[in-house]
Amino acid sequence: MKLICRYFLKQHVLQCKRTLIGDILLRSVATCLPPHADEASLYVHWPYCLKRCSYCNFNKYIPRSQNHTVMTECLQKETRTLLQLSQISRISSVFFGGGTPSLAQPSTIAAVLETVSKHAHVADDAEVTLEVNPTPAGKASLRDFTLAGVNRFSIGIQSLNDDHLRTLGRDHNSQHALQTVSEARMLYPGRVSVDVMFALPGQSVKSWESELEKLLPVCDDHVSLYQLTLERGTRLFKQVESGELSVPGDDVTAVMYKSAREALEQAGFLQYEVSNFSKNNAVSQHNVGYWRGQQYIGVGPGAHGRFVPRAVGGDQREARTQTLEPDVWIREVQRQGHGMRRRIQLDHHGL
Repeated sequence: MKLICRYFLKQHVLQCKRTLIGDILLRSVATCLPPHADEASLYVHWPYCLKRCSYCNFNKYIPRSQNHTVMTECLQKETRTLLQLSQISRISSVFFGGGTPSLAQPSTIAAVLETVSKHAHVADDAEVTLEVNPTPAGKASLRDFTLAGVNRFSIGIQSLNDDHLRTLGRDHNSQHALQTVSEARMLYPGRVSVDVMFALPGQSVKSWESELEKLLPVCDDHVSLYQLTLERGTRLFKQVESGELSVPGDDVTAVMYKSAREALEQAGFLQYEVSNFSKNNAVSQHNVGYWRGQQYIGVGPGAHGRFVPRAVGGDQREARTQTLEPDVWIREVQRQGHGMRRRIQLDHHGL
């Protein structure tokens, strides 16, 4: 039974990958340039959080103090530097991630978008996504972010079970999550995504299906479904390794995945990528850009990017990682216009 369930889960992942593989291969790889060499998506990393969740190993920091003005100026400066380096003239989508970018000031979001529009064309209907933590503390209203230029929200609800949220170390409860989803849908119906996790400590198939029953009637047109990954060094990893907590086995996890896919399909969602489901054609253009091998520019501490540095004569794509630690990144941006940890030149196999 265990091998059957593993096979079942693997086949669904492979099926989803095959759906896009033909499209991905359509891009030109002869010179490592995509069909639109002057087009890219933009990822902006806001590295700060109010607290660190027990499962998280992302590049995020709990600030002792925070200078929004300096951070804004540096995000603008690095955006300008990398757009000029890449000679990108069109930005197809912008994604503000983190960390918790909903803790940034809306004026910071507006300033970055203004910088982008000064150096590249951004269509009026281009997708501009902001990741939102549904905590009631420390964030501006979603309406203020829409006035700043955001037109899509990705809400990290993770679970609608308060016990599971406490285990994950989240600083919101299920009611906060539902309220945030409702507020976002009122502002941008059809452009709200929710992140939800399964295979959590103490979670059963029955409790997972109960969460889906609560979620699907109230969520919008996009759902991102993630299996919990235990990352070495995190508090949750140590709790599971020590036996303090236990996670569902492979058999149960496969059943959870199957039940989620079936519930989403019955609710009208189509799976268009390994973890993402949408209805009414509300696919994430930013995610699709990654899958299609489009260039993307990463701005902010620890951000990743893949683009061709054409301004210095480059004709092959480079994978770039920006400096991780915010204070060090700020000093480097102030001194040289960007903070880069490393870059690796890619051939077509690394695209």
